[in-house]
Amino acid sequence: MPEKIDCAVIGAGVVGLAVARELALAGREVVILEAEGAIGTHTSSRNSEVIHSGIYYVPGSLKARLCVEGKQLMYRYCAERGIAHQRITKIVVATGEAQVPELDKYKQQAEANGVNDLRMLTRGELRRIEPEVAAVAGFLSPSTGIVDSHALMLACLGDAENRGASLALNSRVESGRVTADGILLNVGGTEPMTVVCNTVINAAGLYAQDASRRIEGIPAATIPPTFYAIGHYYTLTGKSPFSRHVYPVARRDWHGVHVTVDLGGRCKFGPDFEWIDRVDYRFDESREARFYAAIRDYYPGLKDGALQPGYTGIRPKLGGPSQLVADFMIQGPRDHGIAGMVSLYGIESPGLTSSLAIGAYVRSLLAGE
Repeated sequence: MPEKIDCAVIGAGVVGLAVARELALAGREVVILEAEGAIGTHTSSRNSEVIHSGIYYVPGSLKARLCVEGKQLMYRYCAERGIAHQRITKIVVATGEAQVPELDKYKQQAEANGVNDLRMLTRGELRRIEPEVAAVAGFLSPSTGIVDSHALMLACLGDAENRGASLALNSRVESGRVTADGILLNVGGTEPMTVVCNTVINAAGLYAQDASRRIEGIPAATIPPTFYAIGHYYTLTGKSPFSRHVYPVARRDWHGVHVTVDLGGRCKFGPDFEWIDRVDYRFDESREARFYAAIRDYYPGLKDGALQPGYTGIRPKLGGPSQLVADFMIQGPRDHGIAGMVSLYGIESPGLTSSLAIGAYVRSLLAGE
């Protein structure tokens, strides 16, 4: 006989752990099923660790709403739990006059999203606060920050476990089916098991669509196609010339090679953007020349040999090359007709910033059944 459990969360990335925490705090019995041997080994640990303010997302979208809500929850939670973070701020800059109108568009979009703290900067102000940046105009985002993503995940896991949740590593969901008694999952790994769940949250990140396709009864038409985009990061040798994040005006296909300053004051550049057909984290060092050229557009002082290969990250995208901008897709029972099932697809940036808000949103979807 399969074991009966209340709630299974598939995936122990930052979003899965935030959801598990939210449900455990609500009194649910939660088991977290993670295919890998550790938490957060994919998108959650291969990103910029930026706490985004909510500038870039279409007004009214889930990304816009959950980013702004999540940012506020994130700062409060990090302060309460002693998680390393900093409101390091960010400047968004135009390197030519033709880009200046884009700054105004960003500001208007941010205000539509409820981000009302952006401040336009003159060329003189930019030179004063970031002397190494070459730009004709820009604005300051005071609520942009940086967070220790691993510490955040450990805190969410700790909160969940303190309320009775359990984590099962090396526990890939091999198959499943929707039954009259609940959602049956066949879990592989070192200790295979079969469980019947009242509630299943698919937060498998890069593999969310694969997980849904393995569960009989989930309508195929509700599962979106899978696209992957890889981004490379280069690190800067020596002391960072910047005191905050620096983002150039975005290009059509990617945000450009931006600057992230981490909690230790070190500087990295990235990510770039390239479509790939599978999860493969190999670093393509042939992209170095492109990085130097893009960075020198706003940091002309970059010296030859100053960049070192860092790491890569992969985003789960819902739109392919023909649809570069896509919202989060979070499906509840009203979307697919399966009681107790919530599926999260395309949770890319700002997924880290939004994670705590996503947890609350998933809880509300289940409450609305």
